[in-house]
Amino acid sequence: MSRQAVLLVNLGSPASPAPSDVRAYLDEFLMDPDVLDIPWFARALLVRGLILNTRPAKSAEAYAKIWTAEGSPLVVISERTRAALEASLDVPVGLAMRYGEPSIEHGIDELLARAGEVDELIVVPLYPQYAMASTKTVETAVSEALRGKNLAYRFVPPFYNDPAYLDALAARARAELPPDTQFVLFSYHGIPKRHVRKMDPTGTHCLQSADCCSTPSPAWATCYRHQAIATTEGVVQRLGLAKDAYAFSFQSRLGGGWLEPFTDKEFLALPGRGVKRLAVVCASFVADCLETLEEIDMRGRESFLAAGGEQFTYLRCLNDDPAWIEALAALCRKAAPIPA
Repeated sequence: MSRQAVLLVNLGSPASPAPSDVRAYLDEFLMDPDVLDIPWFARALLVRGLILNTRPAKSAEAYAKIWTAEGSPLVVISERTRAALEASLDVPVGLAMRYGEPSIEHGIDELLARAGEVDELIVVPLYPQYAMASTKTVETAVSEALRGKNLAYRFVPPFYNDPAYLDALAARARAELPPDTQFVLFSYHGIPKRHVRKMDPTGTHCLQSADCCSTPSPAWATCYRHQAIATTEGVVQRLGLAKDAYAFSFQSRLGGGWLEPFTDKEFLALPGRGVKRLAVVCASFVADCLETLEEIDMRGRESFLAAGGEQFTYLRCLNDDPAWIEALAALCRKAAPIPA
């Protein structure tokens, strides 16, 4: 019988909220050609000549607001998830971050040292929806890290429509939604429209028509927008929300040409459309992080209330919720024959 191990991979975090650590993290992140997909010289000029001279100090202030005594919330929560999954699967489970530490190389080495002889590695990119700047870059980095190693590996595919994952999301919403909530906004991390088109294997489907995300196509397998809509609809059906009681949007944009509508603009517009009691679900994240805790629960809350809203509820990510751990274990078993 083959010996298996699991590696969880999340986005990552600076080592600390100090501007120097944030700068190093942003440099690694933004210089990834799958994140900022322009020629190297232009990318270096933009990132190292402009962004890294202005953004680290501001981002450091944001990280400082959410930093805990244990460290970065994303890393701390991901480690709790790792430990819970290892107990559920009864096989070694490691943790890596695509950017920052523990790096993918370090995560693999630590896992193999602890696990002993391993024949197959099951890699779980912790992103429900497929995107070039998240899932694909993990696939690339893991493949490079394992080059030359005598170790088989496979990736758990995007789980945006997995029933157990959707059940866990819906159960979290039921438990935390105030009974007088008027409207639920599903906020997803934004990506450039060109990324959606680049990931379209047909080259002719994504963003070519108003109904492309509801017209079946092989492009759906890697279409972030379609998968975000599918996650939204899966949770909405489980919650029984009316058509006028929810919407989806995209946050964290950097520059022009990104998927719309924009979450920050929705926060400003919703009160004018009569929505006074809002709840927000960040369904592209499985662990709370800067983009959920600071961007949404702090700045987003302030914007909505200042625009005339009266009640703002942020629904926490699944984090290490037992239902999510069960769903994650099932996803690993589905990808490879891990004994139950």
